[in-house]
This record gives sequence, structure tokens and C-alpha cells, in this order.
Amino acid sequence: MSLLFLSDLHLDPERPQITALFERFLATEARGAEAVYLLGDLFEAFIGDDDDGEIATRVASATRALRDSGVPVFFQRGNRDFLVGPDYAAKAGWTLLPDPAVILLAGEPTLLLHGDLLCLDDHAYQAFRRQVRDPAWQQGFLAQPLAARRAFAAQARKASAAAQSGREESIGDVTPAEVARLMALHGVRRMIHGHTHRPGVYPVALPDGSEGQRIVLGDWYEQGSVLRVDAAGFALGGVA
Repeated sequence: MSLLFLSDLHLDPERPQITALFERFLATEARGAEAVYLLGDLFEAFIGDDDDGEIATRVASATRALRDSGVPVFFQRGNRDFLVGPDYAAKAGWTLLPDPAVILLAGEPTLLLHGDLLCLDDHAYQAFRRQVRDPAWQQGFLAQPLAARRAFAAQARKASAAAQSGREESIGDVTPAEVARLMALHGVRRMIHGHTHRPGVYPVALPDGSEGQRIVLGDWYEQGSVLRVDAAGFALGGVA
């Protein structure tokens, strides 16, 4: 049996084929897994636990069915779905994880996180993150009608796309010193995250002079991407 790690699906009505691919994955390969970990940005936008949109409804149904089949589903909030709360998590059959979180993986403590905390050079995003993670801001936002929240989310997505098109590529990647600092802080030599859309396995120079490992998950914009961990090791690959 394998552990499956995914992130950055960015499920959206404009890409129905990706939602269908995710549903097939949950109904086929994932049914034989030991557990499934969703490390954020499952949705392109999530506007609250009372979201009655098609994507939120379909995802909750599909992941709940997987959980009911006996496969635990763990979820970590990303920068697109930071408003996921306990009500939606219960509906979807998820166990919510803090960001970051440490799990024992292949006998070694491993740090899981979405990844946006690592991108310290993206000052504009970090300021936005501090704003929207504030409990008072979230309370005010969630008090608005669904239509107003959907309009805000659509505008935020346009602003994000415009900002990304005009910035240096390196700004959206991790800050190496922050990667090393967090790994040392949590006493781990392995990290798994998404967010940057730069899948691969990267060495990390740790403060004690040793080398750690950073595994970056791929996105699902054009095709599925999953990290499979089993007795044979770690494998980043696609989804059939």
C-alpha cells in the first residue's frame, strides 16, 4: 500500500476535465492507498464552508466516499483554500492538518506544508497572506453573502494573475534560508510541499552542515501529478 500526496489541483469550473480526472483518481488508485494527503490549493478559490457551488459539492462527495471506503484523507490549507473550516472538512471526510505539520514517513520525521510560507521574497503576497489569515478579516468576509464573496474571489484571481505576469520568476520560488530554518526548527531532514509548481527533488543545505531533501509536488493544470510513497521508495509521477 502507498501513501499519496497531492497539491495545487486548482479545481475550477473552467477546467472540468481536471475535476473529472481527480474524481476518477479517487475512485480508482486512491481506493488502494493507505492514506491520501491533500497539501492545499485543491480549489482555485474557496469562499467558505457554506459554498454550494458545483466544484465544492463534487469534491466533498468524492473525498467523503474515499474516506467511507476506509482510506483516511488529510487536508492542509493552501493560499487558495485557506477558508476551509471544520464544517466543510467534516462534510468532505477530511482530517485537517496544521501548516506546517510533521508526520512519520518511511521511518523518518517529514515536514509537510503547502509551501507559500517559504516564499519570503514575494513581499506583496506575504502582506496579502497576513491580511486574509487575520481572524477578524475572515469573520467579516464570511459574513458577506455568497454572491459578494464569489465576486471578491474572482477579482482576487484576476489581480493575482496580473501580478504574476509582471514579476521575476525567482520571486515565486522558495527562499532557501527559510527552508533550512524551518527544517532545523522542526528537527527534520525531509520536507514535502507544493505551491511553487516546480515539481522535483531538491537538496537542502542544513544549518548543521548536513544535506536534507525537499520534495516539491506538481500542479494539475494540464494533467494529474502525485507523489507515491511505498516500500519501494518515493516516486513523483502522473495520474492515468
